[in-house]
Amino acid sequence: MRTPEVDKNEAVALYEQVAAEIRRAIADGEAPPGERLPPAIDLASVLGVNKNTVIRALHILRDEGLVDFTRGRGVRVVGSSQRSAVVVRVNELLEYARQQGYRRDEVVAIIQSHH
Repeated sequence: MRTPEVDKNEAVALYEQVAAEIRRAIADGEAPPGERLPPAIDLASVLGVNKNTVIRALHILRDEGLVDFTRGRGVRVVGSSQRSAVVVRVNELLEYARQQGYRRDEVVAIIQSHH
């Protein structure tokens, strides 16, 4: 695995950079589905960031369907980068629709009527 890098001078938030590094590792097959990731404290040490920064990044990746975790069981890769990209787009669509006054169920009905 290549040494992940975060740039504290970059405008992108550190937790977003950490999430991007983990996403890249999953996309490149370095962390395939089913694999357990190192503990957050170890990832934080390797990346040179605070443990809470890593935890925040892992929550984003869980929301994207890439990883899953429960207390005491560690973090497991459960999705692919393709699934993650779709989840991100769906969340963007839902946010856009909400701004336009649509509820989630209305967006689902629109999608279902177009298949």
